[in-house]
Amino acid sequence: MSAPPPSPPPQPPPPTLVQPAPRKPAPRRRLWWHQLIFGLWYRPVEVFDEARDRSTWSAAVLLSLISGGIGVLSVDAFHTQWAVDHAAALKLLGLGEAGVLAASLALGSVAHAIARTLGGIGRFAPTASLFIVLFWVTDLPRMAIAAWLPTDATFVQAATWTTWGFGYVLAVLLIRGQHHLSTGKSAAAVSVQMLAALALLRLGPVH
Repeated sequence: MSAPPPSPPPQPPPPTLVQPAPRKPAPRRRLWWHQLIFGLWYRPVEVFDEARDRSTWSAAVLLSLISGGIGVLSVDAFHTQWAVDHAAALKLLGLGEAGVLAASLALGSVAHAIARTLGGIGRFAPTASLFIVLFWVTDLPRMAIAAWLPTDATFVQAATWTTWGFGYVLAVLLIRGQHHLSTGKSAAAVSVQMLAALALLRLGPVH
């Protein structure tokens, strides 16, 4: 004797005034690069929620190029070379930009790799690209100030420590949200990169 056919799944009740029909979730709006960059300063938690599982390579490359340009133009060797040979100075600028891009990708990759080693579950593109964005967003004010004032000036040192601390906090929030790690593990995942950047980039000579 054959088994009876399975019964169809129950249908949801028709909408009423008391219980309206279920709505589909609203599509995620596009996060423009300027909303990402400026939003990190005054609403970082909301920006990280909006940028979850999204890659932000365009903003990361743009900020890396801007930061690399400011860094190269602030070096006395560039001005000396520019006075002698414009073409050689432009090559120096290009090499500096390429170096900053490579270093930025390395910073983001290391942050993602350490987070995965500690048990994180985030994806590479959102983690690495967002890490690069927040790193340069928080460092640009310090670079702009250090381009005009001596590195050992009190104001520059204060800006260095302030922007570095803010960037460190944002990096911890980023890794915690992207990889679902505890605050302690998130801090450990970004400590090596942030301390290295503090020693090599932010406390080093600019002129």
